[in-house]
Amino acid sequence: MRPGNPGPRRAPAQAAPATPQIQLIPASAEGALDAADEAVDLLLDTGRAPGEILVLTTGAPHPWAAHELSFGEASYWAQHEAADDVFYAAADAGRVTRRPVVVVAVNGGDDASVTKALPAALGLAGALLIVCGDPQRVNGLLSAGV
Repeated sequence: MRPGNPGPRRAPAQAAPATPQIQLIPASAEGALDAADEAVDLLLDTGRAPGEILVLTTGAPHPWAAHELSFGEASYWAQHEAADDVFYAAADAGRVTRRPVVVVAVNGGDDASVTKALPAALGLAGALLIVCGDPQRVNGLLSAGV
């Protein structure tokens, strides 16, 4: 190689996406929605922008989602696409997209649907996945489903 010739060019190394941090907040199925709401409040109080947060439920819909869906699917999903506020959806809603923080309320659902929901939620979380549910159930289902 002559001086001044840098040699063959290499493509810059691509950084592998970081695995999101996972936090488990112990809660009964009946208390999972309250625990998720408390987690969202804490996230907002510590500086997270509302549009960075997605809340998923494995059982009954979050009251906010049920209320917003009463105005129609188009309006509901337009709010998701705007990404300027916390968005609440069923864990099996196929249209949700990645957000920096995903909070999952394990507030019901059979084992098969929860086992499917948890890895899917991890795939949607950019930096942090918070799971609110019974630790024994969640850990058992995570080890079975992953």
